[in-house]
Amino acid sequence: MIFRYTLYIFLCFFLYSCDQSIDKNSKKLNFELLDKYKNTGFAFIDNELTFKKLEPRSLEIYHKSLKKRSKVKITNPENNKFLIAEVKSNKIKFSNFYNSVLSLRIAEELELDFNKPYIEIVLLSKNSTFIAKKAKMFEEERSVAEKAPVDGIVINDLNNKKTNKKQVKKSKFSYSIKVADFYYKDTAEIMKNRIKDEVSINNSRVIKLSETKYRVLIGPFNDIKTLKDTFEKMNYFNFENLEILKNV
Repeated sequence: MIFRYTLYIFLCFFLYSCDQSIDKNSKKLNFELLDKYKNTGFAFIDNELTFKKLEPRSLEIYHKSLKKRSKVKITNPENNKFLIAEVKSNKIKFSNFYNSVLSLRIAEELELDFNKPYIEIVLLSKNSTFIAKKAKMFEEERSVAEKAPVDGIVINDLNNKKTNKKQVKKSKFSYSIKVADFYYKDTAEIMKNRIKDEVSINNSRVIKLSETKYRVLIGPFNDIKTLKDTFEKMNYFNFENLEILKNV
């Protein structure tokens, strides 16, 4: 009886974490994005030409998981300004804490705060592929295919010269790390305990979003250094799409 219960919990964790779906015609687990690929977090602004091949005036980015030449919508949640950019490469090495590397032009167009450049990235390309990493808690390799069509995309006119720039209102620094959403509370609690036991992070918690959705969060964090240090500790689990959420 105990063995069956343990097996049941393990299967729940395996099947319901990270929005998985099973291909009945294959022994492998296929992980499909139910919506377009989306991530919120901090970007690295290449204003000092750290990456020499990224032109400062281009509308291009570096990303670790999206296919080259994928089209993405990048939004500044602080002012809701957005633009369409293209992934120049997914082979460039940079800290996993950053969800992308942006050109100087993109940062300026979106009026990002260079001290905490918080952005949302949404994949727009119909046939672009999300390259998932192999996680330690799973035995099978995972692949994710982006299949969602593009509907109702509006592109800001970048040719309009701005004469008056609005001053960005400074907001309090308060962010949390979204680890994953789970179908069952028990599996969310298992993940929370693993985070505490395996990487010594003690400020994780489980919040109930609905009867069938439980989210594991870490935080809140009041400074970017502590947030970054904790985020990098989570690299141990090899989650392919950790997000940083702004606390409201």
